Amino acid sequence: MKTGNHINFVLRLLIDYLVLIFAFLGTRQYIFSLGGSFFPLFNLLLLGISITAWTVIGMSVHLYDEFRTRSFSYEFIAILKTTLIHTCFFTFLFFYCIKYYAYPRTFTLLYALLIFIGITVAKFFVKQSLVRLRAYGYNIKNVLIVGTGATGMKFYNTIKSNDHFGYRCVGFLDEQTNPSLNGQYLGKISDLSRILEDHEIDDVIVALPETQSTEMEKIIITSEKEAKRVRIIADYHRFCTSTASMNLFGTFPLLTIRTSPLDDPAEQRFKRIFELCFTIILFITVFWWLFPFIGLLIKLSSPGPILFKQERQGLNNKKIYCYKFRSMTRNSDTVNENGQYIQATLNDSRVTPLGRFLRKTNLDELPQFFNVLMGDMALVGPRPHPIPLHEESRNTIQNYMLRHVVKPGITGWAQVNGYRGETRISGQMQKRVDFDLWYIENYSIWLDCQIIFQTLMNMIKGDKNAY
Repeated sequence: MKTGNHINFVLRLLIDYLVLIFAFLGTRQYIFSLGGSFFPLFNLLLLGISITAWTVIGMSVHLYDEFRTRSFSYEFIAILKTTLIHTCFFTFLFFYCIKYYAYPRTFTLLYALLIFIGITVAKFFVKQSLVRLRAYGYNIKNVLIVGTGATGMKFYNTIKSNDHFGYRCVGFLDEQTNPSLNGQYLGKISDLSRILEDHEIDDVIVALPETQSTEMEKIIITSEKEAKRVRIIADYHRFCTSTASMNLFGTFPLLTIRTSPLDDPAEQRFKRIFELCFTIILFITVFWWLFPFIGLLIKLSSPGPILFKQERQGLNNKKIYCYKFRSMTRNSDTVNENGQYIQATLNDSRVTPLGRFLRKTNLDELPQFFNVLMGDMALVGPRPHPIPLHEESRNTIQNYMLRHVVKPGITGWAQVNGYRGETRISGQMQKRVDFDLWYIENYSIWLDCQIIFQTLMNMIKGDKNAY
């Protein structure tokens, strides 16, 4: 199996190298039409640097991971990341090291575009071809499932209903049979050695409960004697999410049932630097005059303070003070007689005419950029809720508190997907939480940029759910 994986890795690299070579030649052909020489010898060195850089970057961003059981979107994101970093590398190379290269900008942009299109098309074609081959019985892995309980049957149904995964179940082993096996019961666990000899099997899937540790040890020893790879489905798989990961702590395998790219301190630092730079630029260019202007309008339109300060929950459920431009009349009630938070509703009498405009365009949220500077909040993340609403939701909404494993944001994935404002409708808060968790588990700087752009568009159009 290791040899097969190695061959697969090499073939994937070779296909990418061919795309890089053709993209390089195509770019040089275009530069030749602009008046440059077609292929001076120096370009052999440049092509070698490009291929080396692509390999290192691709392996760093997991472009060559096994995507057999994942949709093409995962591979597409890896392609996009590799292409962008590769382009940044060439930009640095031409700016600092190779200053007299003919048409460096044209070369960099066109080369990147051809690589991105070529690699995407090639990998999509390869993936689709493998799916078709597996439908005809090629490129299939034969697996033996040990365990006929709920876990074993669920795994069997998963591979049966997903032919593109490329797995075929040879049969089952267990101390007792299961009526739904349809003749695929091959024997007891003690028959494992004979079964492995009689059948062509690639992997042994162990789907036994933790209580059967003695049998599990026998299965591992017997399988490895026959040079078969053993894969164990943890008994607590039902708690795992699609982002679960396994790491070694010394010799102990630790399973993290839910992970996020923001678990990486480097990702946290990069996000923080990006948001600080973005915020400082806004203060220098826009906020220095916009904040006083909005403050003056608030003072002239209704009595009361310019800013509204409210206690909310931040990272790790720590209390923070969230700042907003005041959009309601002074001393408006925020909780009812039962202590429940009074959410703003359509045509809410507490909202001032100016406040209605500020809320519709999200301008009332701008003072939260001070929260970003102080480190209490992020530019993008789950929106923090007022304390009464927070306390109500934490006890009624599934996975609600998982939103607090990252910093709250001025805007978020839930907000740009329409889940902002009032949440009294059944299921609306749960949907908001689900979108927030998806963001946490799929974070990338590019996703943040997309959310910021969508937020700007909503500010221009006006958000129908903001009142």
